[in-house]
Amino acid sequence: MNMISRDERKKQKGIKKFFLSFTYAIKGLKYAYRNEQNLAFDIGMSILIVIAGFLFKVSISEWALLALTIGIVLSLELINTAIEAVVDLVTEDYHPLAKVAKDTSAAAVFICAIASVIVGLIIFLPKIINLIF
Repeated sequence: MNMISRDERKKQKGIKKFFLSFTYAIKGLKYAYRNEQNLAFDIGMSILIVIAGFLFKVSISEWALLALTIGIVLSLELINTAIEAVVDLVTEDYHPLAKVAKDTSAAAVFICAIASVIVGLIIFLPKIINLIF
């Protein structure tokens, strides 16, 4: 990665710094997508959910819930990736606290994924049942 020093970043001001912040975010997203299997899976599932939303003609409020849920899951997956990277930067040796940091950040993603499945079932299950019966 092409990184600039913290001092150089502090010197940047104004509109250039504002637009550079987007490029950093995009680089982080690309890195996570290429290196984190779970993020690629989550993005794939998000695409399927959006397609299902169009097929089942979900309401505006249901779209809002789906968008929020997708955004939270993807954001937590990125935070989990960041925490894992920082832990690996600090130590490559096994340490119980490093394990706690990695495991609890993964647990946060897991809990959110379960909640998102519940939201999906609440939205889509009645529509699927109506389609069948």
